[in-house]
This record gives sequence, structure tokens and C-alpha cells, in this order.
Amino acid sequence: MRDRLPACVHLGRQAGSLSHIISFASPSATHDSPLRRNDIRNIVIIAHVDHGKTTLVDCLLRQSGEFRDSELKGERILDSNDLERERGITILSKNIAIPYRGVKINLIDTPGHADFGGEVERVVKMADGCLLLVDAAEGPMPQTRFVLEKALQAGVRPIIVVNKVDRPDGRPTEALDEALELLADLGGEEQLDSVKYVYTSAKEGYATTDPATPTTDMRPLLDLFVDELPGPEVDLDSPLQMMVTTLDWSEYVGRIAVGRISAGTIEANSTIELHQKDGAKKLKIAGLFTFNNLGRVAAESASAGDIVAVEGLTDVEIGDTISLVGADNALPRLKVDEPTLEMVFSVNTSPMVGREGKYVTTRQLKGRLEKELERNVALRVEMVEGVEAYAVKGRGVLHLAILIETMRREGFELSVGKPRVINKIIDGKSHEPFETLTVEVPTDTMGPVMELVGLRRGQLEEMSQRGEYTLLKFLIPSRGLIGLRTRLLNATRGTAIINHRFESYRTLEGDVPKRSNGVLISMVSGKTMPFAMFGLQDRSELLVPAGTEVYEGMIVGENVRDNDLAVNPCREKKLTNMRASGSDENVILKPPRDMSLEAALEYIEEDELVEVTPESIRLRKILLKESDRRRVGRNAS
Repeated sequence: MRDRLPACVHLGRQAGSLSHIISFASPSATHDSPLRRNDIRNIVIIAHVDHGKTTLVDCLLRQSGEFRDSELKGERILDSNDLERERGITILSKNIAIPYRGVKINLIDTPGHADFGGEVERVVKMADGCLLLVDAAEGPMPQTRFVLEKALQAGVRPIIVVNKVDRPDGRPTEALDEALELLADLGGEEQLDSVKYVYTSAKEGYATTDPATPTTDMRPLLDLFVDELPGPEVDLDSPLQMMVTTLDWSEYVGRIAVGRISAGTIEANSTIELHQKDGAKKLKIAGLFTFNNLGRVAAESASAGDIVAVEGLTDVEIGDTISLVGADNALPRLKVDEPTLEMVFSVNTSPMVGREGKYVTTRQLKGRLEKELERNVALRVEMVEGVEAYAVKGRGVLHLAILIETMRREGFELSVGKPRVINKIIDGKSHEPFETLTVEVPTDTMGPVMELVGLRRGQLEEMSQRGEYTLLKFLIPSRGLIGLRTRLLNATRGTAIINHRFESYRTLEGDVPKRSNGVLISMVSGKTMPFAMFGLQDRSELLVPAGTEVYEGMIVGENVRDNDLAVNPCREKKLTNMRASGSDENVILKPPRDMSLEAALEYIEEDELVEVTPESIRLRKILLKESDRRRVGRNAS
């Protein structure tokens, strides 16, 4: 590998500068035939999480010859968000532009996780072609099906890229066959004969038509972009028409509308009409930008087919249409899949409120959630009647956990309730969301997986062998997934690969087992003492270390039995002047369970909360005093 040319060989400049003249694919077409621009390709990259989308884009950027080395430092260049870098996932879609052979290639990198499907659904509207990326070892996975289905519904033409062909366990030809079968299953049979494919190693920096014969760069893939994917269909003679598919935000200019122009031309500083849900209004454009390389550049005008960013449109929302004044040509509003899960957000009410965060009031919480709604199209927020709290609805635990993590880093303190699925009434009956769950595990640990999923009302639909691993496919209620990931990883010693995606709403199933263990609840406030914790660890698994400040009602451990137990974790050993050699035990504490934010949210029960601050994640009971909890328990019974 190292004997080939380096992966940073430049491709962009050898093809000449980007043409600014619009050319058309059908110069002899009639007025009624669609015209396509030949100088632009709008391409969305879709794939399952961790199949190498962002790494592939990094490679194309490095080989384009348009950047200094200092501009492309590190890995996953497009994952600029701290959370994206830490978790190794893409959360927000990104737009970049690469010139090649006189064509401007607009690449849109999208999230691969099902919880961020709202991002995928919007940005495919801006594309004419899609790059379907599959891992050479894993092949198509659940999220691959989800994003490809959205792309085909939007009418984009796919090309298949089998990535990571340098993996020792790679099976590129089988992965390609599986991708073609998936395309046929989703209604793309007519494209099977014409769909193009290429094999790549984004890590090593090459693309090839034969996985056994590596090349030296990414030219075969870039050639497919230009030769096989269509340019945008345009209508220059009609009035301006552009749908807002993404929102950006600037502290200086407010909301920035991003979308692709469907028809006509837009000019900087002109007055346009913005069509919204409740009517249309006239606004003046404060700034017009097109995408170039890693950023945006100011433009005087842009035509049909261009992806642009528009500043100065007050209160613009995703799904709005920008048009000429007086033109009655609003596009149908975007339809995004509805949320399937909700959590109740409220201000922090623990005795430690205000010690670690800056924003602790209901007014500040409300303002932050309203700001999030401006760009998070898959999110819904409703006021909870009778209390100062908000029901925040999203596409999954990870979707909402990312929002909570972002807020705590901004200085917010809040309390979050147990995740609940959102049921629907269909034909007079209650229906709940079901998901397709796939678990890939070593064959010898398959039994515990089937038992755990079966207890959560999961039904085995398919089983296939992949070497020493078995791929299990289940249909399971969404509520059965809450807390399941941690149990599956524990049962398989961390070897399970778990993925899920929304399937449909189905008739409500029976009860799903709750947490089998009770918790240890502190009955006092103070600092946990090693002596007290040592006495508790024999009958529990500790959740906090010694020396941690706790308060009455805070959860400090998991009981070995199914009942909750009030304990004193701050008890000190009484000192006397009597000592005997060997009579005192050595205090050796087991490490407490390290619980992430997602794990904490999935762990709690209905009468518990997760307290989130910039520095801490704590578990607590809603009612802090034991007497209050006993009274409620008596009334309930």
C-alpha cells in the first residue's frame, strides 16, 4: 500500500478551473422537455453509521488540490461539532463543493444514525444523485435501508460504493450483491441494469473497479460522479422557486435559509416572497451565498440548480418556499416522519441547583428549546399541563440525549424523566411504534440475546450465518428497546453489534418487563464515606464513588433485590481509643458503575429523574423525602 502514490495526490487542478457558464444536457430539447445543468452535480452521501461516509469525504477533500494542509488537519474534517468528534458519528448534515473536470460537485454528508433521520429526509430534496456507501465486511445494514428508501422516494439516481475493501474480513463482491438486492427490494428494479458501482478504501485513498487491483487515487469515483449522475433539472424561464430544506444560525444575522433553487434566478439584495404555513410575506434578502470548498462565498446571483444560503429572512422555517413577489408557486411542504419517543424536561429542583450551571430557570429552558426547534425539524416541544415542564419528542434516545448533552455544555441544569414511546390511535385502537432490531453476535452468545429480546416482546424474523458470527433480525416494540442495549452488551461481553430503525405502527402489545432491581436511596445529605460504602457494596452495585456529595432522595446504588432501600452512605466509623491488631477490616471498594447519559436515561423508572448539570449526571427520586414516597405508595395501593 505504501508504495503507491500518497492519498493526497491532487486531482482538482489538473482538470482546470470551474466553469461558470451554464451548459445543458439536451441543447436540442423542446420547451416542454426538462433541461439539466451540466456544470453541477448535487450528490447526497447516504450510509449506515460508521461505514465511512465522513472519512471518504475527507479523502476527496485532500485529493482535490483546493486546500492548504493547514485547512485539513486531523480526521473527520466535516465532523466539526465536539459531540460528533467524541462519539465518532455525524449528527448534522454538511455541504461542501469540489471542482473536478470543470464540474462543481456539491457533496452533502448526512448522518447515518436512525435518530437523525430528519436530517436525511430534508437534504435528499437538494440532490439528483446519491452515493450509497456500504461496508465491504458488513454489507447493507438497517440504516442503509432507511436512507436509501428516503433517497429513492425523492427520485435520486444511486451509485453504489463498497468501502473498506482493505479490511481483512472484507467480502466486497457479496456486499455489492446485497446492496443490489436491497435496491431491488425498495422498488429500484428498473435501475439494476444501469446502476454503476466502484470499490474504495477511504483510509488508503483509492477507488477501483476491481477490489483485487488497487489504484492510486479517487479518480474512478469522481469520474462516476461526472459521467453517470445527472445534473440538476432546471427551469430558468419560470419565476424563482426554492424550498428551504436546512437552517443555519448566526449570532449576527439570525437564521440562514439553505436550499436548492428549483426554478428561475435569485439575486442578492432583492425582495422576495416567503410562503409559510400561515401565509406569505415580502422580505428583502440581506445576503446570498453559494457553497465553495469547505465554506460559503458571497454571490450576486444564483440560478436554478444551485444550492444557496440566504440571509435576512426573519422567522424562516424549514419547508418554506422562496419565490418572486406575486408568484403563486409555493412548493408542497416537507413531510418528515413523526417522533416516536418523548421525555419530560424540567428545571433542576435538587438541593444542589445552581452550583454548577448558569441557566436554571424555566424561562431560560423554554427559550433554549424554542431555539432548538428553529433547526431541528424532527423535534416537537409541548408544554405539560399543570406543571412548569415540557414534553420533548424526538426520534429516539440518542436524538434527545444529544440535545441534553449540548444543553449541559452550554451551562444548563435540568431534570429529565423516563423516556416514553408515543402511541397513536388508528381506527379506534391504540397502536405503538415497532422497530426492526438487528444484532450481530458470536454464535456462542446467541442464546442470551434471543432470551433478552424475547422478554421484551421481540419476535425473531430472520437468522443468518456470517463466519463465526450470527446475524439476528427481530421485530420489537420501541418501548422494548429502552434499556435493552446495555443488557445485550453485558450478556455478550461487549461483542454484540446492535442496530435498529423504525418499521411501522402496530397494535399495542402486552406489558414489557420493567427494571428487575430496586435502588439504594440516600436518606441523608453529605459526602459519601468509604466505611459506609464498604458496608453497602455487599448488597448492591454502587453508582457513586466515595467522597461524592449526595442529598436526600439521590440514588447511590442498585439493590440486589427488586425493592428500593433507603440507606445512609455518609455514615462514619466511630472512633475510640481501643484498638486491637487485625480487628479492623481493610476498606476496599469496588469501582462504581460508570453510567453515560444515554444509559442513565434508559435506566430510570417512572418515579425517578436524571439530574443533568454541566459537571454531573445524577439519578434521583422525583419525591426526595422517604415519608412522601411512602404516602404515595400507600395511596396507590
